[in-house]
Amino acid sequence: MKEIMLEEKNTEKKRAPRNKTMTLSDGERSLYTKGLVKIYEPTIIAQIENKTINQDLFEVMELLPRGFVDLLFVDPPYNLTKNFNGNTFKEMSSEAYASWIDVWITKLIPTLKKTASIYICGDWRSSGAIQQVVEKHFKVKNRITWEREKGRGAKSNWKNNTEDIWFCTLSEDFVFNVDAVKLKKKIIAPYTDENGEPKDWVKEEDGTGYRLTFPSNIWTDISIPYWSMPENTDHPTQKPEKLLAKIILASSNKGDFVFDPFLGVGTTSVVAKKLDRKYAGVELDETYACLVEKRLHLADDDKTIQGYHDGVFWERNSLKDQKKGSYKKENKIEESAFSLFDIKKGA
Repeated sequence: MKEIMLEEKNTEKKRAPRNKTMTLSDGERSLYTKGLVKIYEPTIIAQIENKTINQDLFEVMELLPRGFVDLLFVDPPYNLTKNFNGNTFKEMSSEAYASWIDVWITKLIPTLKKTASIYICGDWRSSGAIQQVVEKHFKVKNRITWEREKGRGAKSNWKNNTEDIWFCTLSEDFVFNVDAVKLKKKIIAPYTDENGEPKDWVKEEDGTGYRLTFPSNIWTDISIPYWSMPENTDHPTQKPEKLLAKIILASSNKGDFVFDPFLGVGTTSVVAKKLDRKYAGVELDETYACLVEKRLHLADDDKTIQGYHDGVFWERNSLKDQKKGSYKKENKIEESAFSLFDIKKGA
């Protein structure tokens, strides 16, 4: 018995005092488990709206409502062997991985509205298989590549620090709010006109110059959650809130329904809530699902999204600039002050 107790004690993670990684107490687990949803028969939207479904996706896909999703965000296990809190996804051939993707994509299509947008994440191993499948079912609009700057690198290979997100739509009638996702960048060359006025940039009260730039498909302003960030958890592939904020603001409007079939620790649901969207997601692991509920509870009082301040996305390492006096709305999430618009067929 003594040996067993020592073994259990040694498996507990020891964290530094300043480590902000979110965890669950026994009381929180008991509390949040009660809010999880399980479905065993065809459902209506009201049964899953703003809920976390704690089941295997393959058990519930055909039980979900039809035509309710405005924005589908999918972050599936990539094609590599990885342990998710005891549930191991095993690497397979590219052909088998593509077939696996095709199964759940086919089952999820009936849940989409005709105006829906779809975003699917992958790394260099899985991106080719994803492209093969999405070209079969959707209108592929773009491939976003974002810098995932984390880890020390490899001794015998190039460091893998990027991932892809495939942006697709079901039709040519879809939402894209470009003004809501412009990036505020500090200018390097402050050109002025003949009168000495800023040319295509804005001078702040302290003399600093910034430019609002149109979003591209290369994202270098994303920070991966780490131990000093309150949004961080022990999930091995957690996506940053800022990344989801870009996608949700661009491809949905307030009140739209955002769905994530591989929810993990719930970044999609949390950001959707902070930005006044409806949401739902499916997560197999109970611990992760409870962390979703805890994060959603905390979002009732904390609407902040790191890197998104006063209705604007900021480049990385600009926190001091975000907090300058000209930005007074410290803890408030807003849509961009620019007008939002839909890209319609034939526009």
